[in-house]
Formats: sequence, C-alpha cells, structure tokens
Amino acid sequence: MPNYSIVHKQDIFMAEKYEPDIQRDDLSFLSRSFERHFNERPYLHHTCYLFLTKTTKERSRQQSNFNTLCRGFLVPKEIRDKEAVDRFMESVGQFESIVNDGGLIRLERLTTEEITGTEGKPGLIERYLTLSNSENCMLQDIQLNPEEMRIGDKRLCLHTLSDLDDLPGRVQTDGRYERLSTDRSDCRLSYASPVGIMLPCNHIYNQWIFIDDSSENLVRFEKMAKNMQSLSRYSRSNQINKEWLDEYLNEAHSNGLTSVRCHCNIIAWAENADDLRRVKNDVGSQLALMECTPRHNTTDLPALFWAGIPGNEADFPAEESFFTFVEQALCFFTAETCCQNSLSPFGIRMVDRLTGKPIFLDISDLPMKKGIVTNRNKFILGPSGSGKSFFTNHLVRQYWEQGTHVLLVDTGNSYKGLCDLIHQKTGGEDGIYFTYKENDPIAFNPFYTNDYVFDIEKRDSIKTLIQTLWKREDEPPRRSEEVALSNAVSLYIEKIKKNHRITPNFNTFYEFVQKDYRKVLADKNVREKDFDVDGFLNVLEPYYKNGEYGYLLNSDKQLDLLTKRFIVFELDNVKDNAILFPVVTIIIMETFLSKIRRLQGVRKMILIEEA
Repeated sequence: MPNYSIVHKQDIFMAEKYEPDIQRDDLSFLSRSFERHFNERPYLHHTCYLFLTKTTKERSRQQSNFNTLCRGFLVPKEIRDKEAVDRFMESVGQFESIVNDGGLIRLERLTTEEITGTEGKPGLIERYLTLSNSENCMLQDIQLNPEEMRIGDKRLCLHTLSDLDDLPGRVQTDGRYERLSTDRSDCRLSYASPVGIMLPCNHIYNQWIFIDDSSENLVRFEKMAKNMQSLSRYSRSNQINKEWLDEYLNEAHSNGLTSVRCHCNIIAWAENADDLRRVKNDVGSQLALMECTPRHNTTDLPALFWAGIPGNEADFPAEESFFTFVEQALCFFTAETCCQNSLSPFGIRMVDRLTGKPIFLDISDLPMKKGIVTNRNKFILGPSGSGKSFFTNHLVRQYWEQGTHVLLVDTGNSYKGLCDLIHQKTGGEDGIYFTYKENDPIAFNPFYTNDYVFDIEKRDSIKTLIQTLWKREDEPPRRSEEVALSNAVSLYIEKIKKNHRITPNFNTFYEFVQKDYRKVLADKNVREKDFDVDGFLNVLEPYYKNGEYGYLLNSDKQLDLLTKRFIVFELDNVKDNAILFPVVTIIIMETFLSKIRRLQGVRKMILIEEA
C-alpha cells in the first residue's frame, strides 16, 4: 500500500438467536426434532470488514481535538487528484489479488449500495451507527458523552490498546488454547482471539494499521535518540528511552522492517448498568489473557467511535496510536470466526462447539475439492462413553436421508433402534437387520441374484466363500484345486441360468458337484490327487441340508440387498465363532462390492464398528 494509507479491520460480534426452518416438508422426525431443540439458541454473529483508506500526511497527524465535523469541506485537495486516486485503486486491486490467491480467506468488494444503503434496506454505515444487524433497523439518538456514550438504549464502553506500556514485551501470531488442547496435541488460536470470538458479549474489535512514510519516521527517531542522549545526564528515564529507540532503529535497519503505527480497541455495549458492568469485567479479563493491561478509556470513546465509521478512518486521533512494525501489528489481528454453513448440497448437521449453534458441514466432498484429503475414509476414535456410537448414528441417519446406501457391521446393538425406525418408516422396504439367534440363526444365500447376472467379482466372491469353508487358514489350496473349484462354480452357474426351476443355493450346488461335476471330472480324467471330490464333499457336508450349519448358506428369504439402502449386520454372537465369522464377513463384503459394481453414481458407505 502507498504511504499515508490506513488498513482498518473491523470485526463485529452481535448476539443473535437461532431461528430453525422446521416448516420444510422434506424434514424427517429426527431432523425436525434436532432443529426444534436449538430454537432460539443464543450465539454471536460475526461479520468482518476490511477498509483500505487513503489519507494525507497532515490528516494522519491530526489529534482528537479536530475532525471532519469542524471542516468546511470533507475531501482533501490531494485526494481529488485523479492520478493519486488511480494509483491507490491499483494498489487496492493488487492487495485483493494477493489475499485471494492465498486461498485462506476471500475478499469481496462492497458496492456503494451495500455501504450507504438503499431506500428500503440499511447499509453498512447505518448499521454501524445503530449497532444493529437488523434489516429493519431505525436511526436512534446518539449521546456523545465520553463517560457513558449511548446509542438509543445501548450503553457503550471502550477498552484500548494504544500505549506501549499496556502491551506485553513480546507478541506472537498464535497461542495454545488450553480448553481444547492435550499433552499430545495443541489447539492453536490467534493471539487476539480472546477479544474476538471468545468474548461472549456484543462488541466491535477494531484493528488499525497506519502506513506512514517509514524512512521519515526512522529519521525522526534518530533525532529523538540524539536528544535523549544529550539529556541523559539529567534523567535516567531519558537514557532508558534512548536505549529503547536504539533497539527499535537497529531492528528496523538490520531486518529491513517497515515502521507503522497501530491501534486496537474494543467497543462493547449493554442495555442496562448491571450488564454493562459485567461486560467491562469480561473485556478486561480477556485483555489480561493476552497479557495486556486493561485500559478502560473514558475520554476518547466518541472520537474513536467516530473514526470507526466505514470510510472515516482518516479522522483517527494520532495520539491514540503506537509505533511498531508490520509483523508485530498483524499479531493483533483476530483470525477466527463463527463456524459457517458449507455451500455443498451434501453434508450433515452439527453444532458449533463454542455456542451450540447448528451448522451444516460437508465432511466428504468439500475436503476432496479443496485438496485437503485424497479419499473420503473416516476414522472415529474416542474412549468408552465418549459418544462414538451416538455420533455415528447421527451421521449415518443423515447420510441415509440424503440417498446414501449404508452398510453397517455392528457389535453391541448400537444401531438396532435406528434400523427399526427406518424399517418402520419405509413400511419394511428398508432397514434390514441381520443378527444371530438360536431360534432364528443368521442365514444367507450367496448364489442368489434377482436377475441371474454373475459377473467376475460375484463369481470370485462365491469361490472365496467355498474355499474358506473347504480349507484351513494354514492350508492353501493347490493350483489344480483352484482350477477345479472355479470350473465347478462356472458350470453350476451356467446350469441354473439355463434351468430357472433349480433353486440357486448351496444345497443345489452341493448336489451338482456330487453328481454332474463328478462325471465331468471323470470324463476329463482328473486324478484324485489333483482334486479329491469326495474329500471336498465330506468337508462341506456340514453346510448341506440337515448338517450342523445347513441353514447358513440356504436361506429361503430371497432378499435383494442391492436395493436396500440401510443394512445392519450384528456380529456380537458370531465374532468368536471360527466357522460363522469368516462366512458372514465374506457375505458382507460381497454385498457391498455388488453395490459398488452395479450402483454407479450412487453414494455408498460401509461402516465397521469397533474394527
């Protein structure tokens, strides 16, 4: 920015109450109840403005005893110079491009109507002068009493950071927020966050940086240092001030730093004396967290409020600023804001952990688009009783309501209630719950398809299942056995495709191998050592008809899980069973893979509880 420019960042925090939209027809019972629960939840609404102002050398040095109200004309002669204005606007454009290209924040230039307002809508200036965010704010009387300035019923108080004696010896860009930090991880917030979003009251946090002629400032400080040197014999304070000036000059010259002036203030308000007293204490406490000395300014409140009017930064009283460098001045800028709703059409409803206000978050698509993550996998970690299952229920419900196919692998019946709710809501069309009971054991039919389509992955799934039942984990099949099993599955599939009277299940597959495939092996002269068909049938006999596990792969409930959008597999009773658990696991994966293969362009989700 050119010399004699002012960068003014204004953060406005106003208390509002959450107003849910519960009249929509597409809201479910749980979604509507969620919104109703947070009705009128108080929170701070944050609006951030950045004003870039061009002033003159004379105006930048004016003090609080002079402002534009005392002038016959408002616009200085230098500002009416078209070339000077064009150069400044070019610098503003470059500033905007640099900030936007950074990708962290985005600037949007305000229009004239947004600043001044229209006949039916108040502008930025009007909202500032009334301290209101309402679209129907009305002008109110302003009492410019320094000890108690009032705007309508609002009583204002002012705390300033304008004297080096009130500031800490060192500042930093960010600090550790103890409330959300652990001994292994840090939650970092900006240095000025205590007077920003962390201050729980109506307030405006103003941050000014005055860009003067840096070289001129340094020359003036050189002269002051010499004067202090001359007067040091009369006062020790002069010697100390000379040392501070030398340190400042050394820092500027050695590191090529730009000398600027800075000022920050907090304007807070309340509508009665008791609340105002509490607000003053809160602001002072937050300033103390920044290691600053709280200074309640009862003299310059009207002048600083006047200078805070958008576009009126040139009326700032020069005596309220202190000299520093750009880097240190930026440490006083607050960087946090309220949680914002994602613009994506897909997401979940959560709440701001600070205020409890509901927000809409996209934790799947938006991070991918921004390049933050490379996949949509999620890992939910927490100690027992921390709310993992509660959050997951909340997550999968909202995913399901937005058309996602959800497959859950559960232990502990954490999703039984949600599954029953969906089952009841859909009239039994969705919400399928699989669990093992003695009187109703878990059963599947790996050979069932609604359209007799057996692609490569479906065939591989069947072969893997049979191989798991046939061979032990430490007994890998020989190549000849793999080929024989593959041929058996392929021939069986061809047979049931031609003859739809054959019921596709493990029983008919077993009978096919026992009779038809035995003949095929004999015709091909396949030796017993290459494939022992009798040993194969003997090992798989427990899964045939009246065997111990004859129910497992011969389910007569021909469910087409491909079209079901919410499926829960409860494995609590089979996770320790060496026979049932591998079979159930394979069936689950085959179900999900079939969705991946055949449901193109449909969002799918598999969730494994306590993996």
